[in-house]
Amino acid sequence: MEHFIHAELLSRKVSIHVVGAGGTGSQILTGLAQLDRAMRSLGHPEGLAVTVVDDDTVSETNVGRQMFWPSDVGLPKAEVLVHRINMAMGLNWKAEVERLEMQQLKTDIVIGCVDNRAARKAILRSLQPGAYWLDVGNRAEDGQCILGETPPRYGCDREERLPTVAEFYPEVIDETLDGKDDAPSCSLAEALEKQSLFVNRGVALYALNLLWQLFRHGRIGHHGVFMNLATGRAAPLPVDPAAWERMGVKKALHKAA
Repeated sequence: MEHFIHAELLSRKVSIHVVGAGGTGSQILTGLAQLDRAMRSLGHPEGLAVTVVDDDTVSETNVGRQMFWPSDVGLPKAEVLVHRINMAMGLNWKAEVERLEMQQLKTDIVIGCVDNRAARKAILRSLQPGAYWLDVGNRAEDGQCILGETPPRYGCDREERLPTVAEFYPEVIDETLDGKDDAPSCSLAEALEKQSLFVNRGVALYALNLLWQLFRHGRIGHHGVFMNLATGRAAPLPVDPAAWERMGVKKALHKAA
């Protein structure tokens, strides 16, 4: 079984919001600039219009593990990345130095590069029905990316709609489960004790490749990947309602009134 891209995304500018510009988000942004260039070269009429949402600033700890340099310390992450890409690629992408609240995002795709449940819940609440949500997350040496479509608020659901990460793992939006100790690391060495140096780049690569396949071929046979750098293994999440049901996702299909 395959999922086919929303047809209108092949004929107009594609709006993308990237939420989180840290370890994974900074890698995603660099790849999106490459994807935009490739799409235009292959005939896409307008490419990507990207907005980055993050309220954090660059710290000394971020340098060497995220896509920031010593001269960036103290500056807003979103603005640093967007300014660099715009200058290098002649784009007009936007940065929003703020935390994502519960506002409605009028966008085609949201790429969530966040590490807490409250932020994932805010993403889910902000999305329009039918929008794509590409969630990218990781732990110390493993991670996953899952591309889903937000369900309709009213009316009937589609059996073939891609389930979101929150449907596979409801706990990722349960704010009561968030840990209390979220103090930042004091040094790069301490940060590397918590996360492998290239785990963010690894999971970002699989996420970006999903988008590349979707826009290059117009369809995908899998909509997620689970990868582990320690073991060198990766497993796809197939576009398959039977596989979804085995993972605990059985969508209730209601007839429209």
